[in-house]
Amino acid sequence: GALVPAEVGDGATHAPLLGQEQQLELLERLDFVVRNLVELRKEVEELRNSLQHLAVEIVGEVRSHLEETQRLNRRRRFPYPRERSDSTGSSSIYFTASSGNANTDDGESEGGYTTANAESDYDRESERESEEGEDEVSCDTVRTVRRDSLDLVTEDEAPLALDSSLEEGLGQLLQQADRLHAGDEQDRREGFQLLLNNKLAYGEQREFLWRLGRAHSDMWELTEDEEEKQSYASEGKKELELALQKWDQSAECHQWFAILCGQLSERESIPKRIQAGCVFKEHIDKAIELKPEDPQLYYLMGRWCYQVAHLGWLEKKTVSALFEAPPTATVQDALQNFLRVEELSPGFSKAGRVYIAKCYRDLGNSTAAALWMSLASELPVSTKEDAESERELEEMR
Repeated sequence: GALVPAEVGDGATHAPLLGQEQQLELLERLDFVVRNLVELRKEVEELRNSLQHLAVEIVGEVRSHLEETQRLNRRRRFPYPRERSDSTGSSSIYFTASSGNANTDDGESEGGYTTANAESDYDRESERESEEGEDEVSCDTVRTVRRDSLDLVTEDEAPLALDSSLEEGLGQLLQQADRLHAGDEQDRREGFQLLLNNKLAYGEQREFLWRLGRAHSDMWELTEDEEEKQSYASEGKKELELALQKWDQSAECHQWFAILCGQLSERESIPKRIQAGCVFKEHIDKAIELKPEDPQLYYLMGRWCYQVAHLGWLEKKTVSALFEAPPTATVQDALQNFLRVEELSPGFSKAGRVYIAKCYRDLGNSTAAALWMSLASELPVSTKEDAESERELEEMR
């Protein structure tokens, strides 16, 4: 009920409505409750996903233990080793029965059925006579029957990295992550959260890890707070450092590691930026070597060359002090990389065409510069970088 002023007597009645201050206080409390409920729902969702992945891992471990136990049991049951390893390791009931191997003392075969002459000398003799015929069966056929019978992985086969259901889930996850990365700001934020939620299940997979690094780079671009930007870039770089220890031949891992190094150093001192630039070029060079037909890589290299070609006096002195053989690049080097982008993918980006126009302008070819300015104007603005390029284009005009 509403509060009653102190000077009012006992006969006073309560006001039917709350005062303005009380209404505001009530609204604030309700808003606080709603926010907590939203956060709780998110935490419950994350917990549910984690429990699902944990359950899958437990099932996998139990299954591996059972398979190992069954292999050990088979070795104990068959004291007469075969000359061919494929026949010895067979878990198929058919091959166990027909091979004539000795069984347990109760006269039962592995399939649980009693054999008429399990311990007889005739069976052992038959085994020797039938070995030659069995050897004609291919290893692939034996392994196929083996998987069909008990669905076990043999010792001479490499274990799969993922359970079939997890592998299918990973494929769908990667497709969704790529789609969200190509979307708007909200999509990219959602893609980042999606990958974080599935890190427990797929954190050891190469295709997942480099996309997680890419998502950290997306968040760096979308975030305005400087501390948060540094945090996203730093965490993404750590993820890809681990990935490169395992997959040094992944062009994507090298590409996004280089990008995150550049982002992380953007607010650093001149020496740190220059050192990061050298690391950037090293990994982009490696990525181009591994994936020479990717236009994005040449665009990144073109930008690096253009920036090095336009270093200021202080930056050049710093480079000379830090390196015995300082990195060098010219506007012509940058132009060749940007033209390579257009060769591989015409109209790849508005920013790329603006850079080509700037290179021709710097080289004194105003006709070519005007042509590429016109070509750049034809492309839509689809990224933040394109928007900046549009402003540069207006200044050049």
